[in-house]
Amino acid sequence: MSLQSSRDYDLIVIGAGPAGMAGAAVAAVQGLRVCVIDEQKVLGGQIWRGIEGNAGTAIGRTMGPDYLKGAAATEALRQSGAELLLGAQVWQIEPGFRVFLSQNGRSRRIDGRAILLATGAQERPNPFPGWTLPGVMTVGAAQILLKTAQSIPDEPVWVAGTGPLPLLYMAQLLDQGGRIAGYIDTAPAANFRRALPMAPSLLRAPRGLFKGLSWFRKLRRHGVPHYKAAHGLEALGEGRLQRLRFTTGTGERIEAETGLLLAHEGVVPSVHMSMALGCEHLWREDQACFVPRLDAWGETSVPGIFVAGDGGGILGADAAVELGRIAGLGIARRLSALDELRAVQGAAPARKKLRKLAAMRPFLDALYRPRPEVFSPAPETLVCRCECQSADAIRSAAARGAADPNQVKIATRAGMGPCQGRQCGYTVAALVAEAHGQPMGSVGYLNIRAPLKPITLGEARTLGEA
Repeated sequence: MSLQSSRDYDLIVIGAGPAGMAGAAVAAVQGLRVCVIDEQKVLGGQIWRGIEGNAGTAIGRTMGPDYLKGAAATEALRQSGAELLLGAQVWQIEPGFRVFLSQNGRSRRIDGRAILLATGAQERPNPFPGWTLPGVMTVGAAQILLKTAQSIPDEPVWVAGTGPLPLLYMAQLLDQGGRIAGYIDTAPAANFRRALPMAPSLLRAPRGLFKGLSWFRKLRRHGVPHYKAAHGLEALGEGRLQRLRFTTGTGERIEAETGLLLAHEGVVPSVHMSMALGCEHLWREDQACFVPRLDAWGETSVPGIFVAGDGGGILGADAAVELGRIAGLGIARRLSALDELRAVQGAAPARKKLRKLAAMRPFLDALYRPRPEVFSPAPETLVCRCECQSADAIRSAAARGAADPNQVKIATRAGMGPCQGRQCGYTVAALVAEAHGQPMGSVGYLNIRAPLKPITLGEARTLGEA
């Protein structure tokens, strides 16, 4: 498609997860011309991945009622009249707004009056010795395999990390007949003491509390060993993972043979697109991440650019739906498809639900804050996988005067690879802050430039073709 024949929309939604689908459906119902783009060929995002194919199956039922909620959400989106571009990758957004994407090996441009970024979250970079060995995966990747391919490991799996996702995955795996060799719980013991004053907030959202307790009970029923306050995690092996090693909170050193280790240290908002668009970002100390500054409707500092869901701060899937609805109404309001009063009235139920859903978040953020090693890995640990840069190399660049992640990038190429810092950006920032005795939020983040995702020269060439 040539630049002259680009298609115009009122709203372009990037991301077809809970927030994106809800926002798109609400905006389309208000009469806006809406296009939804997602890299996956199916709706649902990471949370509801594969829901349309799994809803009526045993795997869908095993995933639980929170997963099955996605069936109604996908149906509402399909009935809304929004156009879907699935299996499409956005690689640039320009003011105006011009969105460049590749689909089926060809690139094209579509134009929109407003943009809703519903790109969700990614697993926090979690470098530790041996984390790049074959046989070491993230919990999120393993859960994707479970949802899309019903992939159950042949051998008992070790799970290391902190946060709700490891507990949920282990419960789902056990329900599917999988086996767990052990749960290496890396949440520091001090986290519980910090979280305890916030415990009364759990009474406002008891369902979340009961879910968490049910996961722990399931682990106990299946006899899963639980090692608390673990640290010093190492993955060891020649050419692939062969064993792991860690120290428990009581000081016991444990080493075990294994071919599969799943690791996870929480999630952070996916902010590459909002950063590339020049939106103002703030540092959130409670979640140890950058988030875009948003108004009450989810609009960023750049007029016409909205963010909904975990891309604006981690609150979970249910909250993402409500944030998507609020953003959809806010966009209709900005584009004059909805007056102020109707927008406010329409958003009121979503805001009420959101307040309840957000009640337990401070407790979870304190309880599951990553262990210090995540921000300060051992010297030999590979930090930037793309450019093969170690923690020691990053520290050395900072010691020579590099005062922010971008100066480290110039000195070492860390963050210059295909992932554009998604797997190392926060670690680089933490190491720079450590070297200069500065708060992590004060050193900033990597500058994000186009293309936002790698594209081939062949795909770029097709942009100007009829």
